[in-house]
Amino acid sequence: MKYELPALPYAYGALEPWIDARTMEIHHTKHHQTYVDKLNAALEKHPEIADRPLEELLKDIDGVPGDIRTAVMNHGGGHANHSFFWPIMAATAVKEGGGAEAAADGGPGGEIGKALEKTFGSFAQFKEQFSKTAAEIFGSGWAWLVRAEDGTLAVTATANQDSPLMRREKPVLGLDVWEHAYYLKHQSDRKAYIADWWHVVNWPEVEKHL
Repeated sequence: MKYELPALPYAYGALEPWIDARTMEIHHTKHHQTYVDKLNAALEKHPEIADRPLEELLKDIDGVPGDIRTAVMNHGGGHANHSFFWPIMAATAVKEGGGAEAAADGGPGGEIGKALEKTFGSFAQFKEQFSKTAAEIFGSGWAWLVRAEDGTLAVTATANQDSPLMRREKPVLGLDVWEHAYYLKHQSDRKAYIADWWHVVNWPEVEKHL
C-alpha cells in the first residue's frame, strides 16, 4: 500500500493562540509528509511486506527486513505518531475553554477522567507527571500515556519517532516534543509549549483510545 498524508481535522490556525498556524502548516506539510514519503520509499524495496498494516509492522519491528528496519522505525513511527497526534487536539477545545481548563479541578471527566484518577490519584497528579516527563526528554521525542498489555495505564516517553507500538503498548495520549513542534512560537521554552498544549487536548478523542 502507499501511505498518504492524512488531512488535518481543522484549519492550520484553529489551535491559536496556543499553537500557531505557521508551525502547524510546516509540521503537517513538511515534517509529516517527509515521514510518509520516506516510509513509502523504504517499503518499495520489500513489496512482500508493503501491504501489512503499519501498526503490525511496528509491533513486529524485529521481523522487518534489516536493511529497512531503521527507516520503518523512524519514518513509519513518525507517520504513526503524527497520524495519532493530530486528532487528539481540537479547535473546539480552544473555543469552549479548552482541554484541561474546560473541566474544573477534576480534569476531563468521562471514562478517561475516571481512569486517570484511579491510576494517578487525581487529574492534577497525572498532568504534573506527564508534563514533567515531556519536559525532561533529552533531545527529540514524545511523551505518552499508554495502556500496557495487562491493561494498566502509565506515563512513558520514547526517543526520536519511536512508537509505543514497538513496545506492545497502546497509545492513549501523546505529545510531540521535537523542536519543530514548537520552536517558531516558543523558541527553546519547551515548558511553555507543554503548558499551552493542555489547552487544546481533545479529551473525547483521547477517551476513544482507552
